[in-house]
Amino acid sequence: MTPKDILLHLRLPFSFFLMPVYWFAISQTPNVDKPKAFWIFVILHIFIYPASNAYNSYFDKDEGSIGGLEKPPAVDKKLFWVSWAIDILAVIIGFFVIDWLFALMIFIYGLISKAYSNDTIRLKKYPILSWFIVGIFQGAFTYFMVLLAFVSEVELLETNIFPAIISTLMLWAVYPMSQIYQHEEDAKRGDTTMSMLLGIKGTFVFTASVFSLAFFAFFLYFKQSDFIVLLLFNLPTLGFFGWWFLKVLKDKNQANFKNTMWLNLLASICLNGFYIWLCIK
Repeated sequence: MTPKDILLHLRLPFSFFLMPVYWFAISQTPNVDKPKAFWIFVILHIFIYPASNAYNSYFDKDEGSIGGLEKPPAVDKKLFWVSWAIDILAVIIGFFVIDWLFALMIFIYGLISKAYSNDTIRLKKYPILSWFIVGIFQGAFTYFMVLLAFVSEVELLETNIFPAIISTLMLWAVYPMSQIYQHEEDAKRGDTTMSMLLGIKGTFVFTASVFSLAFFAFFLYFKQSDFIVLLLFNLPTLGFFGWWFLKVLKDKNQANFKNTMWLNLLASICLNGFYIWLCIK
């Protein structure tokens, strides 16, 4: 593999899709230390998430489109070692720049992300278990990973359990949708993803149902004015989702890479925008 191939498989732009959890946690954290927040952002989005992407790419060896990469280059053992090197570097930086607990949590996150795609364990082939674990670790676990870097008071942790659960609900909603265009590719490897289990139409219905539950939780958590702003920010996502679903009902081939990436991009822009607004208002 060339350095360019490795860089492509890190899929750095894909980190943007996972960024809302970080901004949600920051928006709910009092007295944020800005230099520390910057380093957490870098460690998660430049190191941890890309390392997971690279590790996943190495074991999946996809020939078709994958999240954030339409035409993935062929992989070799270099990608495996690069993913481990980035993970280890992230843990070391996290230990010295943040604290031991943050370093421990990103180490655990890295192990779970590797278990997802590693041939020996391969959580990915268990649709419900992988859906549950991905939602927990990319959602609530990451939310607390960020929060605990700033606070230790038990009361603050208790009051943040609900938003952490909302973070997981959001991941549980979007996770099957991110698999909707990969049914053939996943079937070649013997994997049964959550989206394959649900079917194409079922994936849309499931995502809409869990997304509605998450928004009901937002309604309970936020004051009314903030919830209205949340709805306004997310109108483009809701509109695109409905338009896309209607297209898929007419033609299943519309459940493709391009439309999936557009949904991911819109949802990420809208949620990141709302959470950043919460931070600066």
